[in-house]
Amino acid sequence: MTTTVPTSEPTPTPTSTSAAFAARVVDAVKLYGTGDTRVRALDGVSVDFPAGRFTAIMGPSGSGKSTLMHCAAGLDTLTSGSAFIGDTDISALDDRRLTLLRRRRIGFVFQSFNLLPTLTVAENITLPLDLAGERPDPEWLDALVDTVGLRDRLHHRPGELSGGQQQRVAVARAFAGSPDVVFADEPTGNLDSRSGQEVLWLLGRTVRQAARTVVMVTHDPVAAAHADEVVFLADGRLVDRMSEPTAERVLDRFKSFAPHPSRRR
Repeated sequence: MTTTVPTSEPTPTPTSTSAAFAARVVDAVKLYGTGDTRVRALDGVSVDFPAGRFTAIMGPSGSGKSTLMHCAAGLDTLTSGSAFIGDTDISALDDRRLTLLRRRRIGFVFQSFNLLPTLTVAENITLPLDLAGERPDPEWLDALVDTVGLRDRLHHRPGELSGGQQQRVAVARAFAGSPDVVFADEPTGNLDSRSGQEVLWLLGRTVRQAARTVVMVTHDPVAAAHADEVVFLADGRLVDRMSEPTAERVLDRFKSFAPHPSRRR
């Protein structure tokens, strides 16, 4: 895999440069169910994700980490509180405007790749832009393809690629439109250790050398160590933040958390 990093990019919009934070939530509460089965997945969380940084979200099973990411990214709605992308309060957007915002300003990387099997690698990479009716910046896209090491796979379909290669396609797709922030939900969960390390390296390198923003949910201290900062959740609450993490420090901190017996998410 090559080590070329994109250095040419479209002129950023004012929304991507005016805010110190690419995303944030304020007093976020998320409830599931009713009565005795009600679960408070988020319990008054306020947290910001700085622009141009790689932030990992960690916590035990049931801590609310995936719920936090989904609400911050506009994939789920808060029961109360607010979620922002840049200066835009996405909690106040209707479905149409929220869909447009996600297409234009947010990238996603999921554990399951979510590639369309009938499209080529090149077509999968540009799919969000095509859906938004926008043209990719050719220089940025060309450099991005080299960064993820897929130059010789552009005309292949996902079924002809390894799991690691498919996730690299997903990473390229997430960054193709130069979004304000890329959300990654357990992006190495379906990969072997070597492929997983390559994907994490790509995410971190793109953040640091191309001024991008990534927010990643993970349960893996080794994965979290690739981030600039780790945000820890427990029982739906923000309980700690760690700068310059190492796998050992993250693991030691993680061991101190235990999910409440009544939590289910």
